[in-house]
Amino acid sequence: MTDSLGLDFGTTNTVATMVNADGRVEAIHFRHDDTAFDAFRSVLCFSEAEGSGRRADMTAGPWAIDKFVEQAGDCRFIQSFKTFAASPLFADTLIYNRRYRFEDLLASFLQQVRAHAGIDLPKRVVIGRPVSFAGAAPDEALARTRYEAALRTIGFEEIHHVYEPVAAAYYFAQRLNTDATILVADFGGGTSDFSIVRFTVSSSGLGYTPLAHTGVGVAGDAFDYRIIDRVVARAFGKDSEYTSWGKILPVPNVYFNKFARWNELSIMRHSRDYRELEQLLRDSLDPARIRSFLAFLDADAGYAMYRAVSAAKMQLSQAEQGTLSLHVASVDIERTILRAEFEKWIAPELEEISACVDRALSEAGIAESQIDRVFLTGGTSFVPAVRAQFEDRFGAAKIETGDQLVSIAYGLSLIGRETDIARWAV
Repeated sequence: MTDSLGLDFGTTNTVATMVNADGRVEAIHFRHDDTAFDAFRSVLCFSEAEGSGRRADMTAGPWAIDKFVEQAGDCRFIQSFKTFAASPLFADTLIYNRRYRFEDLLASFLQQVRAHAGIDLPKRVVIGRPVSFAGAAPDEALARTRYEAALRTIGFEEIHHVYEPVAAAYYFAQRLNTDATILVADFGGGTSDFSIVRFTVSSSGLGYTPLAHTGVGVAGDAFDYRIIDRVVARAFGKDSEYTSWGKILPVPNVYFNKFARWNELSIMRHSRDYRELEQLLRDSLDPARIRSFLAFLDADAGYAMYRAVSAAKMQLSQAEQGTLSLHVASVDIERTILRAEFEKWIAPELEEISACVDRALSEAGIAESQIDRVFLTGGTSFVPAVRAQFEDRFGAAKIETGDQLVSIAYGLSLIGRETDIARWAV
């Protein structure tokens, strides 16, 4: 058996696994500020090296976030770059006088993962991929080509691509002792993917028949943005008005669309948008909120906002209400959010998820009653409204979870032990 790496490169986090000397799958561990972790944040930070003639220093993961905070945004921070993998519109980006293609960004990121892991990686990799890549009209062949170019750059010679929910299904199937038709729902940061598979259990091994694979570009990031849009953006003047040439006009939403990616707010401090906000402050009918927006940008508090939103969402997964608490510079937001109103905010995303499950059942040609088990994985599976959808449709007794953040990577390594990886790959 050739050693292989199971690699779950995610929009928000990346997890890598290998089979250890005892024959068990184990996640590669990292350590930052005396804290051990398995989920490596999928972010990069490029900063100008001193006396380098515009050469860039690059960091990744929590070290990239440290650099971003330390330099108060005076660097190039990149997050959620997986969402560009299948986009033909993304050719490259200019960073400190050098152009980086998607495969360059991914290779740079994986080099950092390898360096912080402090181990030699095998030559074979089983990498997860979403059923449907994020973005409008994604080019899946392009994404595959880009993935492979990056992986070969860092030394992988044998590359296998496996749908992420199929990897999670394989991981879940290790606990089966009878034949079962399983629906796997994988909720990531950028996409939600669904696979329906039939497993048969026999003395000769695990039989596998794929029945359906569907996906939608809605997941955890979209839920975060709903909180930002409903609480933070309104505290900063969304839906307020200003006067212009004797007319009362709404403040344009374009300023608040930047909140979709918190690192873009640092760029906004030095843009035309900032100067226009200063003009709006003079003409606003609610200047206090615009003043708070400017103070927020001056404090470069995008990452603080991201952490506050994440904390509130986590509270809402555990209780009937949570608090978004953001206090930085002269910005003071303390807003109680009821779970009921949060669920109302994310209703459009829940509908898209439900429709995607409908497509999977239709593609498989089976009814809900024919699903034996439902395995929910990924961080967004913790959201009660998401779980409730599946309990209502399939019955609470069929729902199972576990190892939500690492199940895909574990499944990828387990598939890497198979003598015929091709039957699992795409």
